[in-house]
Amino acid sequence: MRLRERLRHALPAAMKARDRVAVNVLRSTLAAIENAEAVAPAETTGRAIEQAPLGVGAAEAERHILSPADITRIVRGEIASREEAAADYERAGHADRAARLRDEARLLEEFLTAS
Repeated sequence: MRLRERLRHALPAAMKARDRVAVNVLRSTLAAIENAEAVAPAETTGRAIEQAPLGVGAAEAERHILSPADITRIVRGEIASREEAAADYERAGHADRAARLRDEARLLEEFLTAS
């Protein structure tokens, strides 16, 4: 099973177990992946309003297709941002918040190593 599918399948189990750390990290990581697939507004527009296509779905644009390597890169970025934020919280004296972020990073790392 691919990384994205494993993340998606883990979310309902985390919700059922009421694991707030896992639910938060899985939701935000899946959202980061979906955001990377989104088409930028500049790619969908560029015409005057009177030249816009009409009808249901006429202005729809295909989403970007991410490779497994792209998804892995996004997850690694999520890990790095959590570790960086944890270091910032630690320096600010918020060890509890830093520990939570490190738990989230560790959970994502487990998904990467299970590949």
